[in-house]
Amino acid sequence: MASAMINSTIAGLTTGLNSTASYYTVFEDVSAYNVHLNYAERLWAAWYLWMQNDVLATGLMSFVMHEFVYFGRSLPWIIIDAIPYFNKYKLQNQKIPTWKEQWECAALVLLSHCTVELPQIWLFHPIATFFGMSYGVPFPSAWKMAMHIAIFFVMEDAWHYWFHRALHYGPLYRSIHKLHHTYSAPFGLAAEYASPIEVMLLGIGVIGSPIIWVSITGDLHLLTMYIWIVLRLFQAIDAHSGYDFPWSLRHFMPFWAGADHHDVHHEKFIGNYASSFRWWDYCLDTEAGEEASKKRREKKLAAIRAKKAQ
Repeated sequence: MASAMINSTIAGLTTGLNSTASYYTVFEDVSAYNVHLNYAERLWAAWYLWMQNDVLATGLMSFVMHEFVYFGRSLPWIIIDAIPYFNKYKLQNQKIPTWKEQWECAALVLLSHCTVELPQIWLFHPIATFFGMSYGVPFPSAWKMAMHIAIFFVMEDAWHYWFHRALHYGPLYRSIHKLHHTYSAPFGLAAEYASPIEVMLLGIGVIGSPIIWVSITGDLHLLTMYIWIVLRLFQAIDAHSGYDFPWSLRHFMPFWAGADHHDVHHEKFIGNYASSFRWWDYCLDTEAGEEASKKRREKKLAAIRAKKAQ
């Protein structure tokens, strides 16, 4: 059944459209009577009206988007790994992933996407709409979407920090998280190289944060959700890339984690648990690396000297 939400925002559609009408025909019909909508909004509305099944429409769009973004964003890092010039920006430049490692990683990630993440993607639409998510047209303003996405980054980062830190507890690490640490020098494709339990557990932070938000405020659009997921995928893949360039975001936003933050986590197997920001690790003294260790030693020595001076 076509979306009541989409239909309620589209004026003038003829009842002559049938199940054999092409997507282009539906798009032309939407465009003819809804000139107030921009091109992207008309494409969006036509998709839902053409599919005649909202769960299927959202599920297909979400899965294709996820695969396109994940592997599309990983591709530049695969190319960079193959070009010696970029080796000077590689954080662990003595460990370049082989083609075999990248292929095996991609195969397992794709399998995980099709078996573990696909059911979650399919369930997202009915769950999110139950809590109040909208998916009609017109789209929300750019300012509102930016505000929501900023909030989701902060919420997800908190979730990721605590659950990632918990996964480094002995039994949980050995049974769940160890797979993700197969590569001590991570690369882009390895961002979602993890056990099914970890994928679901940490994925709750990505999907759950917007659902919590909409259940409280009643204000969230599916497009905002898509942009948030795209940006979070970019962050995760870039954090696992293993490269720190002079133009990397963390050089302009000191609180941004970046590849150098997460690369040390993979190298040392402990510390630097947050996903996007540095403040949790800084405030709770779980920063990893030589500089952080040096600061802790100096702090302890200063405390000892102060105690002796009393």
